[in-house]
Amino acid sequence: MLKESLLIVDDQADNIRILSAILTEKGYKVRKAINGKMAIDTIKFKPPDLILLDINMPEINGYEVCKILKVDLETQNIPIIFVSALDDVIDKVKAFQLGGLDYITKPFQKEEVIARVENQLTIRSQQKQLEAEIKQRQKTEERLKFYLHAVSHDLRNPVIGLSMIFKNILQQDQSLTISILRSVVERMENSCDRQIQLINSLVETQQHEIWGITLQCQALNLYLLAQEISIVWLPRLQEKQATLINNIPPDLPLVQADLSQIWRVYENLLANALKYNLSNLEITFNAEIIQNNLIDTPQMICCIVSDNGVGMTVEQAKTLFTPYNRGEGTQGNLSLGLGLYLCHQIIKAHGGTIEVITQPQQGTQFWFTLPVAN
Repeated sequence: MLKESLLIVDDQADNIRILSAILTEKGYKVRKAINGKMAIDTIKFKPPDLILLDINMPEINGYEVCKILKVDLETQNIPIIFVSALDDVIDKVKAFQLGGLDYITKPFQKEEVIARVENQLTIRSQQKQLEAEIKQRQKTEERLKFYLHAVSHDLRNPVIGLSMIFKNILQQDQSLTISILRSVVERMENSCDRQIQLINSLVETQQHEIWGITLQCQALNLYLLAQEISIVWLPRLQEKQATLINNIPPDLPLVQADLSQIWRVYENLLANALKYNLSNLEITFNAEIIQNNLIDTPQMICCIVSDNGVGMTVEQAKTLFTPYNRGEGTQGNLSLGLGLYLCHQIIKAHGGTIEVITQPQQGTQFWFTLPVAN
């Protein structure tokens, strides 16, 4: 196992030779610099694991070298052991105040040099391990935060849909016996199934790297998918006095995609359109095949969700797909800002792209691409 890299900085060749011999014998990889400027250049080019730094050097002394290294984020954590013939307390205090971690007095004692170097390297190794553990913990906490927020965010759409079906049933004449059509019960069952699928999908996602989306792809008919979404969302569309038009050609080629995940994309785009616009909104689904004659490039279909609403500025559109990019809906309710980020991650996992075209008072058009099924 290779030992750490050490840099000896001293303008006296004999001092460098003695220290180098002591440390090389212990298996350390030793580099040398004969003045402060050379030391700074070599440290910035390839930082060592530890520096043995002489104080009395011409032009740039050891104190000045230490100051320069401690203000640079790239070098401030490299442990420095000052090496000097100066044995005065004031000199040692100044060395520690500038960021030196230890002090070796000339002439060198082999055992002392080795002990002090190994001690500082051990401490630095422990610090690195602690820093790595802290970063890992922060990463885990961030994943958990995304996971919990995504559950609350994406479960809202099917739950709201199911709730509105119940409300419509309860609004019937209370003097009459309520009868439920089989088609309504089927819609309720489908909504519950989607919730279960979504929960399973989110749990699977959490087992991978952050939003490493797991796909269960199959050949999908986008026209039929849009028709089913239109039926499920009808109560919410009616409540907002909005209209959903399915202009996807019935004979469009099938796409290779995960049904549950693509449903999430359409639902998030629909929910955003209703949230950020007033009543009497018109939303349109469309799709078309992208002409591509390149060899070894998969054929793609462009899916479009557009509305004639209030639109947004270019600046607002730039950050739409970033996590926790929050907007304010027409009723003042702040969102978590995860919906479009989730859409981006899902489409990316399918090998596609998602973008937005919009202008204030000119409506909004989201488009995303999906591969054609083989």
